[in-house]
Amino acid sequence: MKRFIVLIMLLAGIVLAAILYRQFQPTAETPERGHREQEHDNHDEHDEEADHHDHDGDHEEGEEKMVRLTPEEIKEFGIEVREAGAGSIKVHLNLPGEVAVNADRLAHVVPRVPGIVREVKNTLGDQVEGEEVMAVLESRELADAKSDYLAAKERLGLARANFNREKNLWNKKISSQQEYLSAKQALAEMRIELRSAEQKLHALGFSESYLDRLPGHADVDFTRYEIRAPLSGTVIEKHITIGEVLKEDTEAFVIADLTTVWVNLSVYQKDLPFVQAGLEVTLSVGQASSEAKGTISYLGPIVGEQTRTATAQVVLPNPDGRWKPGLFVNARVEVGETEVSVAVPKTAIQTMEDHPSVFVHTGQGFVSRTVTLGKSNEANVEVVSGLEKGERYVSSGAFTLKAEMGKESFGDGHGH
Repeated sequence: MKRFIVLIMLLAGIVLAAILYRQFQPTAETPERGHREQEHDNHDEHDEEADHHDHDGDHEEGEEKMVRLTPEEIKEFGIEVREAGAGSIKVHLNLPGEVAVNADRLAHVVPRVPGIVREVKNTLGDQVEGEEVMAVLESRELADAKSDYLAAKERLGLARANFNREKNLWNKKISSQQEYLSAKQALAEMRIELRSAEQKLHALGFSESYLDRLPGHADVDFTRYEIRAPLSGTVIEKHITIGEVLKEDTEAFVIADLTTVWVNLSVYQKDLPFVQAGLEVTLSVGQASSEAKGTISYLGPIVGEQTRTATAQVVLPNPDGRWKPGLFVNARVEVGETEVSVAVPKTAIQTMEDHPSVFVHTGQGFVSRTVTLGKSNEANVEVVSGLEKGERYVSSGAFTLKAEMGKESFGDGHGH
């Protein structure tokens, strides 16, 4: 029993000694631990490289983007390079307007005498010549006027004969002076009466030659009244039908000579100091084939209370009739010319990241440059800043460079 206890204690001491030995002995580096530490070191090195690459990327983003093209590609894409320099900007105003009938060549045709319509020879859109018969009326009032004229003419003849007789008798001392003077007064009154009847017929449009032929006309012609065109033009309104009773002031037709038209432009208050008679105007209706040039002939002295605009008028030739009254037009009025330090064509301006830009040609390629713009017209624009005089820029084909720069953003392009 004692031997067994001693043996147990001996084994316990050996185990305790082994534990103490491992506790105080320097630990050898195992392959597994070495592998883990190597991975840790590699990971640290990788992080440092990543940080380094991140800094490099930040540096690249701060640099200007550039598009490089070969001479063949520049020619193929139609890219033109020009040296920036001074230029002139023609300043213009854009004004709205409307085509109207030339009121100086417009006629409202009225019958002048009341009557019943017997014939209508023209309708809307017809071309008529001056003095052409457009309609025929039957007028009792016209018959009365002609009868009064003929009666006055006959009474004048009788009064003249009576005066001549009385004059001879008075000269022979056969009749009294009173009878002679009465005959002279009656002759003067008949002359006045005839002149009044004659003027009434002239006012109705009858010529002197017509009145000379009137005594030989048939009775039926006394009621016939012909409505004639006062000028050559186009019938644009018609208010007459067969059998209708017209008054002397009824507007039967409206005739317009459309070989010329008016273009009335609305001039805003802010633009009034720049607009005056004599300025050249380019008119358009949105189509290149419908462009025309004219000159402001009149500027109204009054500003409308409702529109707060004044009217500028252009008399426009219209031989082919394409400028129809009622059309709305756009007018470009040249109001002056300004010299600027740097001017470029509008084709050179591209919008890059919501800013106007031009492409500058450097020794290595094309670089987008943000610019500040000033005065402009349809073709050119002033560059206030961003492009210096003497620098070479892309005047034509800038849109192609913009597209190439967009490809670069997706990793497919000529940019570097």
